[in-house]
Amino acid sequence: MKYKTFKYIIPVAMTLLLLSSCGVVNKKYVTPDAAFSEHYRDTLVQDSASIATLSWKEMISDSILQGLIEEGLQNNLDLKVAIENINQAKASLVQANLSFLPSLEGNAQVSKSKSSQASLNLGSVDGINLNTTTYLGQLSSSWEIDVWGKLRSNKRSVLASFLKTEAATKAVQTQLISDIATSYYNLLALDEQLAITKKTLQNRIGDQETMKYLKESAVVDGAAVVQSEASRYEIETSIPDIEMSILEEENVLSILLGRTPGHIERSSLEEQTAFSDLKIGLPASLLKNRPDIQEAEMAFRAAFEDVNLANTYFYPSLTITANGGLSSLSLTDFFDNSLFYNLVGGLTQPIFANGENKARLKINKSVQQQAFYNYKAAWLGAGGEISNALFLYKKAKEKQESRAHQISALEKSVEFTQALLEYSSSTNYTDVLTSKNSLLSAQLQGVSDKQQELQAVIQLYRALGGGWMN
Repeated sequence: MKYKTFKYIIPVAMTLLLLSSCGVVNKKYVTPDAAFSEHYRDTLVQDSASIATLSWKEMISDSILQGLIEEGLQNNLDLKVAIENINQAKASLVQANLSFLPSLEGNAQVSKSKSSQASLNLGSVDGINLNTTTYLGQLSSSWEIDVWGKLRSNKRSVLASFLKTEAATKAVQTQLISDIATSYYNLLALDEQLAITKKTLQNRIGDQETMKYLKESAVVDGAAVVQSEASRYEIETSIPDIEMSILEEENVLSILLGRTPGHIERSSLEEQTAFSDLKIGLPASLLKNRPDIQEAEMAFRAAFEDVNLANTYFYPSLTITANGGLSSLSLTDFFDNSLFYNLVGGLTQPIFANGENKARLKINKSVQQQAFYNYKAAWLGAGGEISNALFLYKKAKEKQESRAHQISALEKSVEFTQALLEYSSSTNYTDVLTSKNSLLSAQLQGVSDKQQELQAVIQLYRALGGGWMN
């Protein structure tokens, strides 16, 4: 009775020892501390909701821009590459799952051999067949028992890598939406600047004719005529630069859309209305909203599991192999009394690979530390991007209000100086030209103010992780 009890105690004790050892070899994953991301310097709205959860179609009202974004999501080459990365990672995950199953191989062979009579050491015995033909058919199987969690750690690492590629694809999508919208708004701003400049050119041409008439009337001198002519050509030479910028921006947007460079259909800057109900949500929501933070965390998790995997190489592997089949010297009785099989279980302990295992562990720990730094940098970068976008939006709104007053005042200044030039000798064309140049500058800057507001909203949307959920 004591013998039977002792016989069962040993396997149970060994099982408990193996289970406890697994806990020592494989550490449980814990999300890295993200407390450093809990505070942001600038906020517009303190709210649990976030615009990141809204569809990009709710953020963008321009139907033409919506169509361009749809086209980009279908045809952009960077996004297609990212999707292929997902397909590769998915195949690697299937491969990792299959590693838990035993391998199975089949083998069928025929072998012929001939021995010399002398090698058989049978003396002078005659009639012995020295030619031998052997027929063999067998199945072989091998199965590594995951005692130390090597296969499980590898599976978790591959799964994290798969999730990392998914997050990376989402990050490409959010960036693509932002880039298309930004480029589109750049085009609208350039169109508006071109229209203002061309209108100004027509005014300068009119000024040139007016100065010639006033000179003939002895109201102004020849300097005013020359100044008006120089001002006209100064404006004229700025138009090709704007047109070149428009062409370059159209090419940039075409590449984002995955099409050959060409004209981009668009509306006007005047028709654009920036989304104004800006809610940034709580900092903790960034973890589930920003795909680049998700990507950084999955990279850290994969590195964490690789450290677990490296630890398992210091422990023996338990493998069970089985081999069985049929073997005969004749095909006629191949299925009669020719069955054979064997089953072997063995432990393999590394002896001379300890240095290699230590190096592997050291490398993986270093990679894990790098991944943590990248994860922290992703959080800090997110905070900086949100702060920048919020500040840009607030200042763009402030500038637009002041700019409207500035333009109104400059328009009156131009009217007054022109009237004084024509009906009084208390001013000259230089004063008129200064007022007009200041007005043109303010009008162009007003276009930039509107452009900044539109782009700040898109940048904030992307910074919060919007664009991939819907």
